[in-house]
Amino acid sequence: MRYPSMTALRALDAVARLGSVAEAANELNLTPSAISHQIKSLEQTLGFALTERQGRSIRITYQGERYARDIHLLLANILEAGQRSDGQQVSGRLCISSPPGFATYWLCTHIAEFQALYPQVELQLVSPRTPGDTSDSSVDLFVAYGMGDWPNQHVQKIVSLRYFPVCSPSLVNAMGGLKTLDSLDHALLLHMIDYSDWRVWLAAAGAPNVDVRRGIVFADAHFVQSACIAGQGIAMGDNLISGEALARGQLVQPFDTEIESNRGYYLVADLLKAERPVVLAFSEWVKSQLQGITRLHPEPRRNGKA
Repeated sequence: MRYPSMTALRALDAVARLGSVAEAANELNLTPSAISHQIKSLEQTLGFALTERQGRSIRITYQGERYARDIHLLLANILEAGQRSDGQQVSGRLCISSPPGFATYWLCTHIAEFQALYPQVELQLVSPRTPGDTSDSSVDLFVAYGMGDWPNQHVQKIVSLRYFPVCSPSLVNAMGGLKTLDSLDHALLLHMIDYSDWRVWLAAAGAPNVDVRRGIVFADAHFVQSACIAGQGIAMGDNLISGEALARGQLVQPFDTEIESNRGYYLVADLLKAERPVVLAFSEWVKSQLQGITRLHPEPRRNGKA
């Protein structure tokens, strides 16, 4: 199969992005008939249909949409390669998906630093359906929470998490103190996604018989921490999300035992998108910011010992 022409590829990219042959023609300074001719030529080269008639207009086929997405990434890479060769700054659109917990307690408090380093980048931040969801094709880079098992994608771990119980000082007072693990039998436990973090921590702390299912399960760390600060129960905090609240005295760490989590935060990207300069720039920035984090505040306020 011979290589498609660059003009034909740009024509398809413009039609797919703008949803109109007329608008694509206007963007590329061509006539609508020239755009249609380029797409027909591309279809002949590829051997499959990219567009189909729908009344008086045309629409991109499903196969055409998939091909157009790949072409858009390749064209973006070509443009950015030229910018790098010309000594220009990293630029372009960057859509980042982040779980609310990571966004609220870290990314949103640091994101302006990245923008200052790369002022030509058009940043957009969105939230996924679940902390580990990487299905949105409009996203360039995901911050995802899980065990690192996202097949056929580029995956980089950005921070390892250590877990330990946290709660509000008001809850400690209401319970008359949390001096022993037996106190957990009378406490409401707050969970993120499932019961596994509490179950593993209790086993490590020597209290495997505490019933973890008495608690409430939340979909994201932001919800867990908000409920915990409000005195609704005892949560499994971590060195990234809970640091500021511990330092401010909004939360206390009642027990010393900490565990290394088998889950963490990862950067996940489509294999093609992962090589885009703007994605590489953000990835390197995040990793450099989070490198070496073990505990944001080494001496949080405590109440009791385990």
